[in-house]
Amino acid sequence: MSAWPGKYVIGLTGNIATGKSVVRKMLEHLGAYGIDADALAHRAIAPDAPGYQPVVDTFGKWVLNADGQIDRARLGRLVFSDPQALASLEAVVHPLVRQAIDLLVRRARQKVIVIEAIKLLEGPLAAACDSIWVTTAPEEAQLSRLTKKRAMTAEAARQRIGAQSARAEKAAAAQVVIDNSGSFDETWRQVQAAWNKHVPAGLVEVERAASVAKGTPVVERAGPRQAEEIAAFITQTSKGRRRITKSDIMAAFGEKAFLLLKLDGRLVGLAGWQIENLVARASDIYLEPGLVLGEVIRVLLDEIERASYELQCEALLLFLPPHLARHQSVWSGLGYAVRAPRELEVSAWEEAAQESMPVGTVMFFKQLRKDRVLRPV
Repeated sequence: MSAWPGKYVIGLTGNIATGKSVVRKMLEHLGAYGIDADALAHRAIAPDAPGYQPVVDTFGKWVLNADGQIDRARLGRLVFSDPQALASLEAVVHPLVRQAIDLLVRRARQKVIVIEAIKLLEGPLAAACDSIWVTTAPEEAQLSRLTKKRAMTAEAARQRIGAQSARAEKAAAAQVVIDNSGSFDETWRQVQAAWNKHVPAGLVEVERAASVAKGTPVVERAGPRQAEEIAAFITQTSKGRRRITKSDIMAAFGEKAFLLLKLDGRLVGLAGWQIENLVARASDIYLEPGLVLGEVIRVLLDEIERASYELQCEALLLFLPPHLARHQSVWSGLGYAVRAPRELEVSAWEEAAQESMPVGTVMFFKQLRKDRVLRPV
């Protein structure tokens, strides 16, 4: 039994670039509440967080960049080549991360929790979980992902891979091993099968469609089975400027969810929606031509905001194409304001905006809650 009564907690780990985050997202699609411990570790050393000054005191001001932020790449080069330095960093960060995880788990409405942590098995967190899931992938796949997706040099990638415990050791400690070397479909089938086998029945609430009056727009959360419908709608409403395939959408499900806006059972709009590091981001917003923006967008955003708040998000970022962004009176009426990433008040929000904002879009911001996790002490 986990350390949190009434919760079933999955501890998800695996070596770098083996697809842990993709599996966590899949578990979220199935109804789990996901926590990224590694993202919380990044937040813990931000200038507005409690780990910032202890890290500067431990390693010196040379770890700071010109903006006064801790340069994680510079710090990483040190700690991944010096076990003693890594232990010093973990002594500062890990207790803060455990406190944040405890708060998030206790506050979560969901009964199934998945905690993704690369150092799960090396600390006390593993004992707090009901089951351990491990992702694996061949070393050549790890190298490819690190060099292509994270722009690491081959030397740096090999250093990160070599600094971690052997894959076989992690797999031996697991109740579930997910081979993430194949396609999204193959990984999805493994995750669904493991969920059905290991997660106690009845812990996830099944959403029941409410009866609505004719002509009333409703929002549904899509699943991978609707990938073809989503791809066709985006291709159609973008007038072919974005030719999206079913495979593209299936891959996107490894990063985000899709919310569908329907009118009398017909798809008339959608939004791609993701949550990382307690920041919700909505992009890929497409609406059928002829709809009155102010009437339909409120329904879609109300559901995004409700779900984001329930998942403990602190802020919501909208990335809008210019033809939607120009309706500023609509967005301001819904509580959103245009912001540049550097104008956001919290470093984690700024980082989320910088890493997610598509080229050519305008960002709108709304704060969802004041009670932030890892606020300064």
